[in-house]
Amino acid sequence: MIDWSVVVGSLPDFFAGLKVTLLLLAISLASGLLLSVPLAVARVSPNPWLAKPVWLYTYVIRGTPLLVQLFIIYYGFAQIEFIRESVAWNLFREAWFCAWLAFAINTTAYTTEIIAGALRATPHGEIEAAKSLGMSNFDLYRRILLPSALRRALPQYSNEAVGMMHATAIASTVTLVDLTRVARDVYANHLATVEAFGTVAVFYFVLTFSLIGIFRLAERRWLKHLRPQTDVTPADAVIAK
Repeated sequence: MIDWSVVVGSLPDFFAGLKVTLLLLAISLASGLLLSVPLAVARVSPNPWLAKPVWLYTYVIRGTPLLVQLFIIYYGFAQIEFIRESVAWNLFREAWFCAWLAFAINTTAYTTEIIAGALRATPHGEIEAAKSLGMSNFDLYRRILLPSALRRALPQYSNEAVGMMHATAIASTVTLVDLTRVARDVYANHLATVEAFGTVAVFYFVLTFSLIGIFRLAERRWLKHLRPQTDVTPADAVIAK
């Protein structure tokens, strides 16, 4: 039987952990998206001095586990004497900074490839039309390529956002008291497996479908023009005649 008194008594701690999880997710996604836009432009550049370093960065980051990246930043950098003796140590000694840096670096790599793929998928006719109007490369990216690519990237980016939300569960390994850490503490205090991890599973379930719902609304708003127009009302039929 489930001991509901443990669940109810632990809810304030779970909501406190929820705040940490949401804050970490928000700042990681925001900084990752901000960094990925210029990197994606460089990734699709015909200039190899711009494209190759970005390719190498995304290749390495996507080819290694996020947990390993987090441990390198939190535990590994602490072993470097140069960092410990520099002003940067004030940042790298903080679990919050290390967790944010690891998540931001990771999501930036994936988001860069998502946006770069959307840029490559831009119809050639749109580019030719913009060039025929005498647009510079800067205006071409600002007014045509990036807005169009960011809209098309929404479905893939929603998967990245949900994946990053699930990945925040490993933040507890560097002492952050997030949802997963609260569940572990509840289990350690009460030895109640279902109550501890079942409750946190419900929190993550609600978060997942809330994120999916937000992105579905965004897709309906910004990708409306890509949906097939199959529904024809009687009024439309009269107008068509």
